[in-house]
Amino acid sequence: MPAGYSFVIADDHPLFRGALKAALAGVGDVGAIHEAGDFESVKALVTANEDIDLLLLDLSMPGASGLSGLVALRGIHPSVPMVVVSAHDDPVTIRRALELGASGFISKSASMEEIREAVKAVLAGDIAAPAGIDLGVERDPEISDLIKRLQTLTPQQTRVLGMLGEGLLNKQIAYELGVSEATIKAHVSAILQKLDVDSRTQAVIQLSKIGTDPLQGGN
Repeated sequence: MPAGYSFVIADDHPLFRGALKAALAGVGDVGAIHEAGDFESVKALVTANEDIDLLLLDLSMPGASGLSGLVALRGIHPSVPMVVVSAHDDPVTIRRALELGASGFISKSASMEEIREAVKAVLAGDIAAPAGIDLGVERDPEISDLIKRLQTLTPQQTRVLGMLGEGLLNKQIAYELGVSEATIKAHVSAILQKLDVDSRTQAVIQLSKIGTDPLQGGN
């Protein structure tokens, strides 16, 4: 077991991953920095490592769909602080990321020192958001309702919803999670009820609504 903090950097640009690594090196006692360049890799890292202290997540990685990627990872490892790192740093995106469980938000235009301070704040148990930005309130009533409904899901239900979004069948999800198919059916029923939809397809459509589409400025 390495001493010090264990970080995961999830971004598809090697140069930016390098910049984040350099920023993290100034945070303090760093034990391990894992890197992932696509969503499948970051899911595997989060699943395999119980001792992660902080995850830095780009919203626009291959295989991820905006904030729905954050939701899926929160389902896998709800106790890990996750900080969204994105060029989409408008108030709407920042607010929605925090409401969906992110512990912080770092703009890709932030300085090294700002990145370090944000990481230190989250490691200390605080929420980190860019200074001087009025996050306002959700003006889209449909998205506001959806976020509130997603917040009612248990971690396991959130994880199952993310896997539904990947197109997995009940038996595939049961195998991946090591539970019975009946258990997954019960989770799916609860998800449909909480999201107020009638089918798996409708649940996935709801999840996609907090994907890349609402991000102002496109993908």
